[in-house]
Amino acid sequence: MSIEIETVPWSHPDGARLRQAQRDELDNRYGADTEPGTKPSAEDIEVFLIARSEAGEPVGCGALRLLGGGAAEIKRMFVTPGARGTGVSTQILRALEAEARARGLVLLRLETGPAQPDAVRFYEREQYVPIPCFGYYADSPQSLCYERMLDL
Repeated sequence: MSIEIETVPWSHPDGARLRQAQRDELDNRYGADTEPGTKPSAEDIEVFLIARSEAGEPVGCGALRLLGGGAAEIKRMFVTPGARGTGVSTQILRALEAEARARGLVLLRLETGPAQPDAVRFYEREQYVPIPCFGYYADSPQSLCYERMLDL
């Protein structure tokens, strides 16, 4: 799928719709909102990206939240069901990694969960390795955490 990735403010209406679709899907998978810790917001998101189809439709998103020490956390990675399996998630991830490198970051971390085996397979395929859960996720039984060192 040919897409265009753009940087938008966290408050962008298309981004809000994508994040709500993700929230609805995760609530359905887990039975409730089980995300530990502080939800990402305009105040703590360094960059927010939206992927658009050739027709301009928003088909995915992703964000980076700075963690300090040259690291950031990938947040709100989501691709609409109709665009899954087309490479959109890989393109968003590559764009997030490029944004991280441009900011001098060397490490990306993320959290997912056992009800998201598709996400686990995706991140492992993309060379993210399992790590002990960090930060808000340290005591969360529903969390699986990963990281990847970035080549600069």
